[in-house]
Amino acid sequence: MQLTIERLEQILHIVQEQQHVRVTELSERLGVSEPTIRRDLKKLESMGRVRREHGGVSIVEVALAEPPVVQRSIENREEKQRIGRAAASLIKDGETIFLGSGTTTLEVARALEGKKNLTVITNALNVAYQLAGNENITLIVTGGVVRHSEFSMIGHIVEQTLKDLRADKAIISMRAISLHDGLTNMNPLETMTDRVIVQCAREVILVADHTKFGKVATSIVAPLTAVQKIITDEQTPLDMLEELRVLGIQVIQA
Repeated sequence: MQLTIERLEQILHIVQEQQHVRVTELSERLGVSEPTIRRDLKKLESMGRVRREHGGVSIVEVALAEPPVVQRSIENREEKQRIGRAAASLIKDGETIFLGSGTTTLEVARALEGKKNLTVITNALNVAYQLAGNENITLIVTGGVVRHSEFSMIGHIVEQTLKDLRADKAIISMRAISLHDGLTNMNPLETMTDRVIVQCAREVILVADHTKFGKVATSIVAPLTAVQKIITDEQTPLDMLEELRVLGIQVIQA
């Protein structure tokens, strides 16, 4: 048993160093058979530590709990501003849009200056505050239970409100984005609200800087195919972007 535990730790160490390792290489390096390695990988996968794929194994990078939205607003600020402007450029005068919570969606709201005859639905207090003085925008605030760290409103009230509304575009952010696990979030209650959000519009646009990709959080929101466009920055890995395009998702780098 002790040997098995030591071998599992060795496998984890190797995978963390190389990110992706083939079963044959692990077998050779550790001096055990490939069936033994596969059993070990099955154990590690059940623990959520690795993901088996294409004859090998990759490390699972778990998304850590995010700091409050006020603290995050200064992180990657320039990238978020570029993403926000790129997203705003896709919005046409006269459209109805949903703007979700988050620091990047707030930059989208700031970039809407000059747009005319918009209707904006939001469950984000900071987005609502940003847009409240704009006379060219009809603002609909969903209500709901306030999640203080995020300035967002979640829960049944939001979900019921959104079932009665339709938007041309929903612009959302997400805690973690993975090719294998799709869109995931940390808070289960927020996740339930997010599931309704992605169904309230004809087109879903995901805005996310490079730090959100290749990670997995606790609760599954939706598969990647629930999104039609992703706007990100130039630091997002090219192989990730190509995989997204293969899925039929339009990728824009701002």
